[in-house]
Parts: sequence; structure tokens; C-alpha cells
Amino acid sequence: MKNHIRTLTIYYDTDISCNEIPLFRGAIINAMGAKANLLFHNHTGNDSFRYSYPLIQYKRIKGKAAVVCVNEGADTIGQFISNYDTMVKIGERPVQLTISKVIPAKILVQTWKEPFTYHIQNWLPLNGKNYQTYKNITDEKEKRIFLANILKANIISMMKGLNIKLDDEVSLDITWLSDSKVLRYKGVLMTAFNAVFRCNVSIPNNISLGKSASLGFGTVFLKNNKTTTPTDNETENDIIKE
Repeated sequence: MKNHIRTLTIYYDTDISCNEIPLFRGAIINAMGAKANLLFHNHTGNDSFRYSYPLIQYKRIKGKAAVVCVNEGADTIGQFISNYDTMVKIGERPVQLTISKVIPAKILVQTWKEPFTYHIQNWLPLNGKNYQTYKNITDEKEKRIFLANILKANIISMMKGLNIKLDDEVSLDITWLSDSKVLRYKGVLMTAFNAVFRCNVSIPNNISLGKSASLGFGTVFLKNNKTTTPTDNETENDIIKE
């Protein structure tokens, strides 16, 4: 049986900083009010949460606000567009949320003989358990192998969350890794990386892997293979198509 991931990416004309992504998410949810579908906020009531792969992801793409809807998340698009006021506040900043384009895609997801090359941005691979293990590794090659195993686990976890079963083992290696940087999220300092990796699994553009995927961390896009390291101006390329 063929596995597909459906995505629907909503691009806005609104400039946004990385730090404003949680505020952008809050602005969308507040504007929709009680009509907001569970998938927009993952709160199930009684202070409990939907602990699964996020099907609505809030992002900054090319410096602009964007929302990526995945599978059932894409089915909420009618509610998403028709039930919120376009004038919102991102934090204390009033903005007009004007949609510039909406791009649907349907991606065939499987393992392939030849690997794809991807770029992942602001990826959060480390937690309390593996952070010290990573810090104790002195060899740079071993560090990449350690992180590659975490990234592979992130992909497997995403597939499980989307009820996709891969026929073959996931093969992955990191070919370029940025220096680590420290980002603050909900008052907690977190170690983030940008990386280029090669993987035998087809992954949709702009989808997130790892921790805090709903807030744009760990966003992946297919590279054009013309360069070996990303630049500050590099943007997402054409999506994988069946």
C-alpha cells in the first residue's frame, strides 16, 4: 500500500521574527476563539494535551508568517480561513494577516534506493537525558553520528504519528552541521542546530521534525544539491512529487 502525506501551506504577507512564532500561533487561536479546532492548539481540555505529531505547524518561511497543515490538519482549511478576523495582534503588535498564497501537495512517502538531500533549520535534538552524553563526545565525526541517530529517530517517530509504515530501514547521515546555538523557548534555554542530511526517505517540504515541531523548530526542505552547505538566503525548493 502506498503511503502519502498531504500538506497545505498557507503563506502570509506578514513579516515575523523567529521569536514571534509562538505569538503568531496565539494570535491565530485567539482570533478563532471557541471555534478553533483541537488541531490548532492541541489542548484537549482539563489541562490535558494531544500528545501526537502536530498536524498544524506555525512557521517563519522567507521571513514571513506561514502555517503548514498536515493530513487531517489540511481538512480544517475551510474553518481556518473563514473563522478568524484578519486583523490580529502578534504580541502587542497589530497586524493585518493577508494570505499571499495557499499551496496544497500530496507526497508519496517511502524509502528509495537513492537518498535525498535535505536542510533542517533550528532543530532541537537534545534533551535532559542525551545532552550530557553529547557534550562528553569529543570527536566531531562521532557527534554527527550521535545526532544522525536522533534525527533518524525523529523521522521514525513522525511516520508512526502519521500511521505510515516504511518497508525498509531508514538510512541517514549528516553531511554538514552548524555550530550549536542557544534559543529561548518558554523561558528555557535550548540547544539548536542547522544541518544538511542525506536520507533515503521522501519528506515533504516545510514539515518539522523533533521537539516543538508545532512552532517551526526542525523545519525541513529539500536541497537542490548544487551546494553542500546552506546560506542565510537559501529557501525551500520544489516539493517532492510522485
